[in-house]
Amino acid sequence: MVHLTRRRFLAGAGVAAATTLSLSGYATAYESGSALTLAEYAPRLPNWPQDLELKIAVIADIHACYPWMSEERVGDIVDLANGQKPDLTVLLGDYVCTHPFVSGYVPPGAWAEQLARLEAPLGVYAILGNHDWWSAAIPTDPPDGSRSVRRALAAAGVPLLENQSVRLTQHGRPFWLIGLGDLLAQSPHGRRGRGADDLNGAMREIGDDAPAILLVHEPFFFPWVPNRIALTLSGHMHGGQVNLPIIGSPVHLLRQRSAKFIYGEYALGDRRMIVSGGLGTSYAPVRILRPPEVVMVKLGGDGWLA
Repeated sequence: MVHLTRRRFLAGAGVAAATTLSLSGYATAYESGSALTLAEYAPRLPNWPQDLELKIAVIADIHACYPWMSEERVGDIVDLANGQKPDLTVLLGDYVCTHPFVSGYVPPGAWAEQLARLEAPLGVYAILGNHDWWSAAIPTDPPDGSRSVRRALAAAGVPLLENQSVRLTQHGRPFWLIGLGDLLAQSPHGRRGRGADDLNGAMREIGDDAPAILLVHEPFFFPWVPNRIALTLSGHMHGGQVNLPIIGSPVHLLRQRSAKFIYGEYALGDRRMIVSGGLGTSYAPVRILRPPEVVMVKLGGDGWLA
């Protein structure tokens, strides 16, 4: 038996406390407030022509607030995305931060002004996330059913795709971009069928067999995506947000359908999905081993070797 002296106990407690504080400082000050990375994907899609080359910048889950996601930090995100010279840029929702650990909320006009600087020859398109529905653009205001977020995106000149499809052309080759309404728009309990999503309505606008890309905030929708869709782009999960050594993300411990699709690439038959790790935080301003990221997706050609 090991005899634990008071001195040894205090020394061990001091080390544990220092480790906890160090990890806490890293998780908040660095990963939540300073880090910014670029994640690159070049998936081979069975339903996408190999000779149709397309670069897509993906920005998800900004959750604007002070001090963790100021308008200046949103500006850094915009600069990083623009620097990759994408053909198309997509915003995957959750522009609003609703956790209470903030020093203030970024006015929607401020983060919208930064997003207005996004540049892509084929355009910039957005969808909404659950927090955009559950809260006003400034969370201390009464919830307004996403109206204030919609106004901010409109002021930024960013079209909102909500159960809509738009036909785009890259080097003379057409493809479809589909935006789905948020699955949890009216309630945190999506199983009640009270979302704003209508994929059938969106797909009725598709008038040819050109390949299609789907934007959907919550990745748990992936099993219901039809084979007609070559690639689904999603966010919402923040890559688990907290990823502990050995254990991984506690999200895996939840018996929820969202826990099946947390981060990275997924395949179901010929369908493919990429889930962004996102940029901001929810519940608390903590990210561990999943730093904020802008995602770049290269379709067709020879991937990133080209």
